[in-house]
Amino acid sequence: MPHPHHHFHHDHHLCSPRGRHGDEGGPGRGHHHGPRGHGPDAERHLAHKRERMFEAGGLKLLALHLIGQQPSHGYDVIRAVGELVGGDYQPSPGTIYPTLSYLVDMGHATASESAGGRKRYTITSEGEQALAEQADALQLLLARLARGKDRDARQRPPQLVRAIENFKMALRLKMAGDGETALSAAQVEKIAALLDEVALKIEKA
Repeated sequence: MPHPHHHFHHDHHLCSPRGRHGDEGGPGRGHHHGPRGHGPDAERHLAHKRERMFEAGGLKLLALHLIGQQPSHGYDVIRAVGELVGGDYQPSPGTIYPTLSYLVDMGHATASESAGGRKRYTITSEGEQALAEQADALQLLLARLARGKDRDARQRPPQLVRAIENFKMALRLKMAGDGETALSAAQVEKIAALLDEVALKIEKA
């Protein structure tokens, strides 16, 4: 059983007792619903900034905080982390489940079988003590996540996000035709002209 005064910021290079690494991959290894490595520079810069939020044991601390609020399944933690980070980010199961297993190995959480064979993670008294000892670090981490989420919201107004998604869906539906429903040369020219016109108006807006 680990010493109850274990600090998260010292353990990010350690393996768990069963040989699993506490995965601190952060958003760089998560699921992005937008462009990946070949995407715009802004997307890569944002992903790198999100990675830095989880350095030095931050993801372990955040996961422990979330199951400390209420016992949770792994997918609950994935969803909660995504909501805290904001944007289109969700951590991958390959990041969260090793982190939760690490907490179990350290004695900070227990895993019990629930309906459907899924594991439900619950904080232990040692986990609560570790969380209390890292209260300041947790508050700093939550504050950084909140600031990043606010910046994302300002940079990506929901009205524009909705309009862009509607545009992409309309274009996909038009381009999905085949045979008799395929776009004619005239339709292609018309759509291209509309896109050029809209792009020009956006530049001048």
